Amino acid sequence: MANFSELSGVKQWGVVIAGGAILSGALYFTLFKSQDDKNAAAQHALEQKVRENNELEAYRPKLKQIDQELAEVKQQLDIERRIVPDDKQVDGFITTLDGEAQKAGIEIRSYLAKPTVSKEYYTEMPFSVELDGPYYSVLNFFDRVGKLERIVNITNLLISTTKQPSEAKVKHTYQYAPNESVVASCTATTFFSHEPQQAAAKAAPKPGARAAR
Repeated sequence: MANFSELSGVKQWGVVIAGGAILSGALYFTLFKSQDDKNAAAQHALEQKVRENNELEAYRPKLKQIDQELAEVKQQLDIERRIVPDDKQVDGFITTLDGEAQKAGIEIRSYLAKPTVSKEYYTEMPFSVELDGPYYSVLNFFDRVGKLERIVNITNLLISTTKQPSEAKVKHTYQYAPNESVVASCTATTFFSHEPQQAAAKAAPKPGARAAR
């Protein structure tokens, strides 16, 4: 094969042009093509993001309304949790009743927790309660309990005079104050919410089955 210097001028130019074409092709497929593919991918991603932004832009006028609706839902949820808490909150329940009793001017003598009753979405939590005080103060107490945020149902109410407390089926008698006229016993039932029993039953392992790890 003849050396490059031995080739005629025309052939030398041909070799140079052919070499340049090969080099350009190699650069195109190795460097420029790769960069071009990256640019195309970036352009596609940009166009996709622009389309998403344009779709979301239609919701901008509704954003304030959505925020307001979310705030209202949260407020409603907070109210419902005060009415029917997510857990027992026994201490809070007793403290609340004691506070209303003090405001009404009566004495709550005892609380006795009774078995809870589980329903589908909530659990009933009853207490046997004994109290005494002036007649109208006792009425005021029950009126206050009926207006509490947390639901409290009063049932099995028995009232008698301080001279015959056994008729109210109270278990103990006390040294009543001169202004006290009645004693009472009742069942005060409050509630707390829980997951539906059906869902809980599905989640619970069957007898004899191993719990999932």
